[in-house]
Amino acid sequence: MRHLISLLLVSAFVFAPLTAGHADEAPAATKAGTGKHAEANDANKATATESATRTQHNVSIGGHSIKYTATAGTLIIRDDKNEPQASVFYVAYTVDTGKPEKRPVTFLYNGGPGSSSMWLHMGSFAPMRIETASPEATAPPPYHLVPNNDSLLDKTDLVFVDAVGTGYSRPLGKATGKDFWGVDQDISAFTRAIQRYVSLNKRWNSPKFLYGESYGTTRSAALVDALQDKGMAFNGVILMSSILNYGIRIPGYDESYVGYLPSYAAAAWYHDKTPYKSGPNKPADLKAFLDQVRDWAQGPYAAALAQGQNLPDAELDAVAQQLAAYTGLSVQYVKEANLRIDLGRFRKELLRDQRLTLGRYDSRFTGTDPDAAGETPDYDASDTGISGAFVSAFHDYIDKQLNYHTDLDYRPTFGEISKDWDWKHKAAGVNRPLPLAYVAGDLAHAMRTNPNLKVLSVNGYYDFATPFFITEYDLAHMNLDPSLRGNLQFLYYPSGHMIYLNTDALKQLKTDLAPFYDHAAPQR
Repeated sequence: MRHLISLLLVSAFVFAPLTAGHADEAPAATKAGTGKHAEANDANKATATESATRTQHNVSIGGHSIKYTATAGTLIIRDDKNEPQASVFYVAYTVDTGKPEKRPVTFLYNGGPGSSSMWLHMGSFAPMRIETASPEATAPPPYHLVPNNDSLLDKTDLVFVDAVGTGYSRPLGKATGKDFWGVDQDISAFTRAIQRYVSLNKRWNSPKFLYGESYGTTRSAALVDALQDKGMAFNGVILMSSILNYGIRIPGYDESYVGYLPSYAAAAWYHDKTPYKSGPNKPADLKAFLDQVRDWAQGPYAAALAQGQNLPDAELDAVAQQLAAYTGLSVQYVKEANLRIDLGRFRKELLRDQRLTLGRYDSRFTGTDPDAAGETPDYDASDTGISGAFVSAFHDYIDKQLNYHTDLDYRPTFGEISKDWDWKHKAAGVNRPLPLAYVAGDLAHAMRTNPNLKVLSVNGYYDFATPFFITEYDLAHMNLDPSLRGNLQFLYYPSGHMIYLNTDALKQLKTDLAPFYDHAAPQR
């Protein structure tokens, strides 16, 4: 109860940094429209009629030519009185095998909250993808949209879904943003949208998967439980760059400092700032180095932080020395920070001597600030370095190749959503709503009630938005029975938040996902 009261007291304080700082993977520069005026104008344009524009295409995957249908359209979701609530935009890529019961279907979405599915759609596993210069800033147009040899279309049909208020998805009738902009409201909307797609396309007997990125993993963890509660069983859930517990980031709790440390160390390794990168104590590779950092973080470092201001001076000195070595910061700096390194400060401090800042979504990206003496970066170079390419490529693609046309403005992100987000969540097994989203318990409940459900956690070492060690912590505290623990797997890549931006990482991710699909949806 004491922890619940603490959460309530600080919830108002943490809402702003959480919505903008810990899950939103979509570039802020692409926000379209502001406030109720923009929502009202677009609501007047949206209609309660479902639409579908279909085009035929071919793509080569693994040396095999695959014919597929691309469908860009809308789904109408309705309330319990059968009144239309929202028009949900989606793009589906399907292969007609004549046996839908043997053909998996995967629903993909980004997070934010307030982000469309454009990022996964144009960057990851669709038949076409945008090329970027990651981890460098992508040059201005013309951009290059290329056939995707690493598409997942050879393993599964793909349905990219835009949350209500993002992309071309809009409220309808008397519904407003507040009916959808919240943890549980969003889960309800996605539950209805997926049910509608499955019914409309006769896919109830197909193997089914969820693929969420960032806040999309928050959605997936609770959504799979909600859908299974409605009688729609799932084969697998893929969590990419996860955030499953917003409470862990509350000021005054040390778990987040422990959780961020391996990600800081990965950045220091990449930028040659840690002495462990060379010399006689050099680990074999980044993975070995991070294993070492993990052990120290959850051992001596966590124990030191737990003592707070009562930490003896001798122990403070020893921990500061080791923390400085792992992070690439000076001993004096980590002491002045009380051994607790804030993310914004780390991004500014590591390369301060070069007048460079680190990206948040990908710490390999670097940027410059007008004030090299500042405390935190002015912007995120890993954000601004890709947004123009994605937005331009999407508009060109949806218009010219998918032949989809509408008077609505496409919202890659909609900032009003995160500002107005209702963070309360009625979690599985909890009697009262939590003030902040904790969904690992929902996922655990889904895995217990469906003991064949497979879950894959996909992580980038250089991701500061959703650090991999915090994900490991959250998933290790689901209290799964030993018989179910084998259903949970982890994968890691030398990449940032959007793993698919790296061609090599995307190729390896596709290679790793293939057996996951085969195992979760075996042909019978």
